[in-house]
Amino acid sequence: MRGHATAPAATGTFLPDVSATRANIGGWAQLSVVQYFVAEAAVIEAWAGPEPYNRATGFISDLGAISCGVYEDRAVCSPLHVLMNASFVVQGLALILGAALLTAGLLCVAARPGVRAQRFRAATAQEEPTTRLLAKPWIMAVAIRILTGVSGAGTVIVGLVPEDVGSPWHFAGALMFFVGGGFALLLLGILWFRQTPMSWFIAACGSLCIGALIVGGITGMEVPHPGTLERLMGYPVTIGLAAAGLVIAQRVRTERKAARLRVQ
Repeated sequence: MRGHATAPAATGTFLPDVSATRANIGGWAQLSVVQYFVAEAAVIEAWAGPEPYNRATGFISDLGAISCGVYEDRAVCSPLHVLMNASFVVQGLALILGAALLTAGLLCVAARPGVRAQRFRAATAQEEPTTRLLAKPWIMAVAIRILTGVSGAGTVIVGLVPEDVGSPWHFAGALMFFVGGGFALLLLGILWFRQTPMSWFIAACGSLCIGALIVGGITGMEVPHPGTLERLMGYPVTIGLAAAGLVIAQRVRTERKAARLRVQ
């Protein structure tokens, strides 16, 4: 009696381990970046400047300034600057951890159990049959990991080098966070299209960040509400990457739970 024939797996594909511990840690690490909003609210509440801090006009980095005084025509005084800078560093480390632990294969399939990730594509008629060329989804996933790591490194720099220490590294770190995070989200939204409804939200966050970054570059931040413009660059990165972490964490948790039930 003949058994049922099974279709061979496509060349260059494999099943990512959705239930791996590293995937679980990576997803929750990326989700943890929302701690930033709690820290920011606490630091704003403790603000001791001559005027109350206003999110619409105040720069985010003012909250991490280590000295009280006038900085670039702005009166700043943030008694809880240590908390703000620590939050930047923790946020950055979480993003770096997520970039390191969430594999390209896992990102390719949006952590969907039982879905094969394609690392290599088949050679075309003009190419050698033995040629192994990376597939576009795989290249995008690798780029997303790199950009997320760059974004995380940038916000770590922002926390370690406050705006009023007189170093250009603070501006460079902020730019790394905005650019790396914005483009990572845009690529992730495209990669996850039809893999999760969250792809639209993630892509929108990336587009909003990049759009605000372009406006900021054109205007030199000389706008009526520079704080709002800066937050349109930064908030979408934090929210979008946290949303991506939530998708992964939920799916990994579901698969790990199902695996435990199968063992029982």
